[in-house]
Amino acid sequence: MSEVLRIEVAGKTWPAVAGRQPHAVLGRLDLGIERGSFVVLTGPSGCGKSTLLNIVAGLDREFEGAVTFTPADQHVTYIFQRPRLLPWRTVRENIALVLPDGDPRHLRIPAMLARVGLEDAADAYPERLSLGMQRRAALARGFILEPSVLLMDEPFVSLDDPTAQGLRQLLIDLWQRQPTTVLFVTHDRAEAVTLGTRILRLGGAPASIIGDAVVRLERDQRSNRDAVQSEQRRIFG
Repeated sequence: MSEVLRIEVAGKTWPAVAGRQPHAVLGRLDLGIERGSFVVLTGPSGCGKSTLLNIVAGLDREFEGAVTFTPADQHVTYIFQRPRLLPWRTVRENIALVLPDGDPRHLRIPAMLARVGLEDAADAYPERLSLGMQRRAALARGFILEPSVLLMDEPFVSLDDPTAQGLRQLLIDLWQRQPTTVLFVTHDRAEAVTLGTRILRLGGAPASIIGDAVVRLERDQRSNRDAVQSEQRRIFG
């Protein structure tokens, strides 16, 4: 597969604030991300995973290095930890909000809502939805944009296990139906193995890539807990 994204970071330092010393969060990183891959970035809390994702998204430009997309006009979408639905708009309106007026993709919203199981909640406001349903709406909003690159920052955190498992499967179903390149952040090793085609491990201070592994499980093996645990041991030790 061809490379869609190259991440070259020489360093990222948080400046001194309120008498605290500057903090070097990221060291040297040089990564190539292949088109159509599902890359999972793992590591302990606070190690710089979200910082790196923000750098890729262009939300943080205060770093040494460069992020290069091929071609340069890639359509990048970001799904955050919190669903970020506007409370005064319905589910349908929240999804439509990301599309320009007159965009033909507006016609795909009903089908997308059906795909994520929210067709009966299209006219509901976010406060009427469970957190799991809100995150389904966030997935629908992300995929309706047909992104070339999809960035996801722990989108299933704080959910009970059955709900999280259902959303992971929904994500894979959407990704297989509408292929895109995914860069997904999590600290959950089982989630990393369940979802990813490749796992990058971030560690150290300042952080760098300390592990880079291809997941060997076929998709139909990833619902098998023993198989996931075995692959997890192989990758993480």
